[in-house]
Amino acid sequence: MIGVMSGTSLDGLDICYCTFGKNGNEWVYAIEQAETIRYPGTIAQNLKNAPSYNAEQITELDYSYGRYIGKEVKRFIQQNKLNVDFIASHGHTIFHNPAKGYTLQIGKGSAIAAETGCACISDFRAGDVSRGGQGAPLVPIGDKLLFHQYDICLNLGGIANISYDDEKGNRLAYDIGPCNMLLNHLASKAGLEYDSEGSLGRKGELIPEMLRALERLPYYLLPPPKSIGREWFTENIMPILEEFSDYPLTNLLRTAYEHIATRISSDCNKLGKTSLLATGGGAKNQFLMDLLCEKTKPAVSIPDKKTVDFKEALIFAFLGVLYLRGEAGALASVTGSMSDSITGCLYY
Repeated sequence: MIGVMSGTSLDGLDICYCTFGKNGNEWVYAIEQAETIRYPGTIAQNLKNAPSYNAEQITELDYSYGRYIGKEVKRFIQQNKLNVDFIASHGHTIFHNPAKGYTLQIGKGSAIAAETGCACISDFRAGDVSRGGQGAPLVPIGDKLLFHQYDICLNLGGIANISYDDEKGNRLAYDIGPCNMLLNHLASKAGLEYDSEGSLGRKGELIPEMLRALERLPYYLLPPPKSIGREWFTENIMPILEEFSDYPLTNLLRTAYEHIATRISSDCNKLGKTSLLATGGGAKNQFLMDLLCEKTKPAVSIPDKKTVDFKEALIFAFLGVLYLRGEAGALASVTGSMSDSITGCLYY
């Protein structure tokens, strides 16, 4: 099974060839081959600008981006001489507004199937949103079944989110707040794709007024289930960044790091858990991890590089397996939906 993932931070396209099996009642997995493909400038720009496109432009991008994914996956399959059963593709989120009952991930599954000659499962979030759920996060079913040895699973992608079991064994999860989406936006002001190792932020000084403004955002007071996307970032974070835009960039970054670490540690510390698995691009940011280890009560573990980089792609491949088995991938306890549901849509 191949899992394909494109996150909100626009880092690139993650492609992961995985195998799954069962040891008794427990799922086991292996990441056999994996690769991240940096987006060509035109594709990255189109994905970034897509929320402002008209309906016809988004539809065209949906198909052209699907063909791009299909070509890259086909190259990956041929290059590594793989025997692939199915492809599971998350696509790229353009709109996510479950409060109004819609979400949109583009990268047409039919185009991926046509380009690769392999069946493709895609559109993983729509079914849950249609049942009144958040449609996110979907990774928690994989956290529960593949990474059960950790009390908390923390993903540090464009958005930071966690999942964990409550005292009754129900999986709970939600988006905590912005992570790499905020850091990368600020790093771009210095002409950088990202703040490597957190080196710029480490040099800065806190801006207390900015930190207070970030901490006061109403979203943080909402109970889960809850999720955010780029629209939330634009409406809530951007005005604060503009208000403090005259401050040195290093100070803006330092304050952003403090906010991210404070939000994550605050939410994790009140759970009474002892172990935490950190993955996603943020787990490779040394300054962010230093702050998290300093502030967070549960012991923080960072797995091998493959798992850090490709855990989300791995779990979307796993969601494809669950789809084929007719088993639920979206958990009502996580998303707030009226029921658990099988996620995805299959294109032969």
